[in-house]
Amino acid sequence: MATINKGRCSADVGADGKVLFLIGMRFNQLWKPWKWLPVATAMPRMLIELQKNPSLGLVGKPRTFLSGRTILVWQYWESFEKLEAYSKSASSAHLPAWRAFNKKVRDNGSVGIYHETIVLSDAIVETVYGNMPTFGLAAVTGVVAASKRGQTARQRMVGADQDGPAVEPY
Repeated sequence: MATINKGRCSADVGADGKVLFLIGMRFNQLWKPWKWLPVATAMPRMLIELQKNPSLGLVGKPRTFLSGRTILVWQYWESFEKLEAYSKSASSAHLPAWRAFNKKVRDNGSVGIYHETIVLSDAIVETVYGNMPTFGLAAVTGVVAASKRGQTARQRMVGADQDGPAVEPY
């Protein structure tokens, strides 16, 4: 069982240049598993490869979420350059899977894919976790008491907040 960080915490600084990468798929035609199953089984192979080889650039532990027909894998990367290099590497699991997808199902509508790439900066990243195990960006950069970064989202983002917290901090 995960250890709970009691109270309010924040991710420590250290996000500069790291990448939040959201990738996933949507089952558009559930009755065609022969179309979407290869897509669904490709991601676990890639995640195993990435976790076995930290030099490829994945940092922390990816998280997978399922909501209805949509699967989301939330990942942090060392840099955009490492993410891009992995995606194009002929020796990685990703490129063959990407090519297979494009050959078999790219525009038939049976399965959807997506990704969003966000380059992080300490100047524009704000986090808070209340009574949570070490999670998200804090699992990558380290966890500190929220009071160290600021008691409000505005303080954590820009360093000042004239109004102060709307709810008493804990």
